[in-house]
Amino acid sequence: MTSRVEYLGDLRCKSVHIKSDNSFVTDAPTDNNGKGEAFSPTDTVATALASCMLTVMGIKANDLNQDISGSCAHVLKTMASEPRRISKIEVSLEMKGNCDKRTQIILERIGNTCPVLNSLHPDIEKVIKFNWE
Repeated sequence: MTSRVEYLGDLRCKSVHIKSDNSFVTDAPTDNNGKGEAFSPTDTVATALASCMLTVMGIKANDLNQDISGSCAHVLKTMASEPRRISKIEVSLEMKGNCDKRTQIILERIGNTCPVLNSLHPDIEKVIKFNWE
């Protein structure tokens, strides 16, 4: 089992990672009857994309003896209605590290083939930008 999700009431859930016992809470967003005091479930999907991209790029950077520590991503999620769904995810990656152009291209290709990106529905527009220092 990967996780356990408990509905706490008041449109809030607690998710627990079984192996580590780490947890996080999600709330319904304010535009959908919630308090918006935590990530919404769809926020976690959009954020997972950026996290996955940085993780697989970090793995490859380690293989290439590069350090991209301090890199970060800014995520913007856009919702659509009828049906309510994620329509667009924009990820702007601010990349750190002294990588040459060839290494940058390799890492960008790895990021653009991460498991989360490959798992998202094709109708979701994905806008990915890499900004190298």
